[in-house]
Amino acid sequence: MSEPARAETPSVDVRIGSTANALQPVSSAERSLAAGRVQWLILLLVAGAAVVADQLTKQVVGRTLGLGESVDIVGPFSIHHVQNSGIAFGFFPTATTIVIALTGLAIAWMLVFFARSGARHPVLPVGLGLVLGGSLANLVDRVRLGHVTDFLDFTFWPAFNLADIFIVVGVAVLLGAIVASDREPRRLRSVL
Repeated sequence: MSEPARAETPSVDVRIGSTANALQPVSSAERSLAAGRVQWLILLLVAGAAVVADQLTKQVVGRTLGLGESVDIVGPFSIHHVQNSGIAFGFFPTATTIVIALTGLAIAWMLVFFARSGARHPVLPVGLGLVLGGSLANLVDRVRLGHVTDFLDFTFWPAFNLADIFIVVGVAVLLGAIVASDREPRRLRSVL
């Protein structure tokens, strides 16, 4: 037995009104999301400021306090000069080379992502700039010293540095932008 012949349904070509005659296909009417000069400038300024601030504070701590020394500030918070050869919370302390390679790959990925999508959201250059700056600052320490200098210490939490704060704040900014862009726009109430 042979199958009955099926009638081919014609494909529908969706067009939008982006031109005067509304004949331009959707695919060619999309705007580029690639980062422009302004987005790159903002990213580089934010990342650069994060690297400079982090490196300066680590230099001050390194010159002021000996390794292991601390100064109580208030309550459970102190400035405590410690070295961390691992990643967050001291994990993988003997895998410095692997941590450096993974950090380098993450930074490269962030730059490629930004080059392709930097104009997607107005806060993307700031959020990604903070993450990139914090990552670069810690990478500089790992390559130069073989460890990261941590000094902000709460007795109930492992010590950290400004680069770590920049990374966390940057991720929070990016997540906030994602959540905010997924929400339906609020409708204006009439003021009658």
